[in-house]
Amino acid sequence: MSAIPFRSIRVSIFLASAGLVLAGCAMQPREPVVPPAQPPVAAVHPYPISAPSGTRIDNYYWLRDDTRSKPEVLNYLKAENAYYAQMTAHTQAQQEALYQEITARLAPDDASVPVKYRHCWYQTHYAQAAEYALHSRRCGSPDAREEVLLDGPALAKGHDFFQIGRYEVSPSEKLIAYAEDVAGRQQFTIRIKDLVSGKLLPDVLANSSGAVAWADDNRTLFYVENDPITLLTVRVKKHVLGSDAKKDPVVYEERDHSYYLDVARTGDDKFIALESQSTLSSEVRFIPASQPKARFKVLAPREHDFKYDAEHIDRRWVVRTNWQAKNYRVMQVDDAQVGDKKRWREIVAARNDATVDRIALFRNYLVIGEHSDGLARVRIKPWREGATRLVDAGEADYAMVIGDNREVDTDVLRYEVASLVTPKTVYDLDMRSGKRELRKREDVVGYDAANYASERVWAVARDGVKIPISLAWRKDTKRDGSAPMLQIGYGAYGATNDPNFNPAYVSLLDRGFVVALAHVRGGGEMGRAWYEDGKLLRKRMTFLDFIDTTEYLVAQKIAAKDKVFAFGRSAGGLLMGAVANMAPQDYRGIIAQVPFVDVVTTMLDESIPLTTNEFDEWGNPQDTKFYEYMLTYSPYDNVEAQAYPAMFVSTGLNDSQVQYYEPAKWVAKLRAMKTDNNPLLFKINMEAGHGGKSGRYAHWREIAEAYAFMLDQLRPAAEGKAAK
Repeated sequence: MSAIPFRSIRVSIFLASAGLVLAGCAMQPREPVVPPAQPPVAAVHPYPISAPSGTRIDNYYWLRDDTRSKPEVLNYLKAENAYYAQMTAHTQAQQEALYQEITARLAPDDASVPVKYRHCWYQTHYAQAAEYALHSRRCGSPDAREEVLLDGPALAKGHDFFQIGRYEVSPSEKLIAYAEDVAGRQQFTIRIKDLVSGKLLPDVLANSSGAVAWADDNRTLFYVENDPITLLTVRVKKHVLGSDAKKDPVVYEERDHSYYLDVARTGDDKFIALESQSTLSSEVRFIPASQPKARFKVLAPREHDFKYDAEHIDRRWVVRTNWQAKNYRVMQVDDAQVGDKKRWREIVAARNDATVDRIALFRNYLVIGEHSDGLARVRIKPWREGATRLVDAGEADYAMVIGDNREVDTDVLRYEVASLVTPKTVYDLDMRSGKRELRKREDVVGYDAANYASERVWAVARDGVKIPISLAWRKDTKRDGSAPMLQIGYGAYGATNDPNFNPAYVSLLDRGFVVALAHVRGGGEMGRAWYEDGKLLRKRMTFLDFIDTTEYLVAQKIAAKDKVFAFGRSAGGLLMGAVANMAPQDYRGIIAQVPFVDVVTTMLDESIPLTTNEFDEWGNPQDTKFYEYMLTYSPYDNVEAQAYPAMFVSTGLNDSQVQYYEPAKWVAKLRAMKTDNNPLLFKINMEAGHGGKSGRYAHWREIAEAYAFMLDQLRPAAEGKAAK
């Protein structure tokens, strides 16, 4: 299909006057003709991919380069970036305007609410317009002299990508262990800083997930080591300061590669807990934090389809579990009775209409983070007497979560609440008196929430199931079927896509957009059954729900049929790829960031990070029934000769969670097969990983690019069309 470039057209109007002749017009200098931009054409190299159920031919498998160094691959990716730059040159001014508009809403010197832990108050804050945060504390009192723990801007210097992961202060409060990633592959290096001298210790723990826990001796660190190839969390090691890290002993090795590992201290600081967790089962081991040489005990042995996590307080473990409780319940067991789940005693019974997401323990109260009616809520239960109660949000559509609570000997609960139109607000609630203190509302410069509205509506899917949708719009936007809409979806892993405030949405709302979050099956907003109805051999329900949601919102005149845009990233990018194949006519444009689109090939390859961990999510294609089902929806395998909407795809070269070559292959195949002239743009960030560029402000450039892409597609057709 030939490319039709967009370029501005200047029309010169010549007024007749004495002495002006047509010949003179012909002699005027002419604007050079801009040649049509031609999209890169990926070479076709048929490559057989074998499986027990058959062999498929992959014409673009050659785009996979695990070393990220082959010239032919890098040259192709650079050609895609060059094409993207040429095709979006006319939107540069709008991209910059959107970026400035969005970032102007960010408080330039934003700071978190201080959190008390032991003798100090910890805080994260940004210096004026800095990309990276300062992590600091004040010891003795909240008004004491500020002490900088980690200087993000200084640590990031010289790195194209930089991220501080987890960090933990030693029990003595004199040392800090922190994890840093300078490539974007979630492969962290743990370093230790002496907070008294300000100097780094020579100890360096490489190839880590970033999970780390101090023992009470202030010398022993437990940390999780990744496999250097698959990046799976495979071992927990023990490091003693001053020793050779290469000789660190392994205290636990996970041989089942469908499990993830984590290590942390319990909330009451009594134990070091090691958690192994897969999609369907989990297992917790622990030792007293005062005994780093002890052998880890098992809280309850792993079983198929038995999940739990646990916290400790007052000589007992409090356990959140799905044992005989699909939506989870809360139980407890005394320290002397660990090892057998049959000794667990129920505290909070399971409910069909609510899922227990999280627990937080206080001396006098149990606090539960739950999802009920599709909303994230917080419930408080006294240990001894009194009824449980929900914390009031004051809105109809919102997300409320338990905040950062480091102290157990308090009756004050910190929690956070937000909505699509209400910035994140932090409260401290006295659970005894019910008195609430506003600690902070996110400062959104120039934003007035009174100009906007949000609500929860329910679409009816084709099988009769009601799908919750969170909506936001500016109050002066007409609801007559003329508004453009951005519809966002995820729907995987039982994760929730709750209606939180995003300062970038305001730029769309102010331009007459409706923003919609479709809480489709495969997510966890409506309980475990909601998740299970959108995974494995029911995965297609996720895609159908999203399509049905779009059609419902159009039918209800909430959005214009020809102005709907869809957005998803990672597993949400799989959703985008699937709906592009299944219902391309429903969307004006689709934005897919770091999309998981080559499902079958990736899940056949156990050397790729995350593959083995996700057999319980997608299925193992070595099994014919999963192989054949995946082939019915895998976006790459279902590209066909049809018209597709305008599409903007992005990825990061160093992405370890969805490898860059998945979207690269998908785009190449789309270019070869699609029959329309709509733009297909592909941008590869050559320094970033799964989360995109690092830094507080850099992220918003990527959002501004996506929004400029959408706005460009809404321009009248007469102004020009972009190329294939």
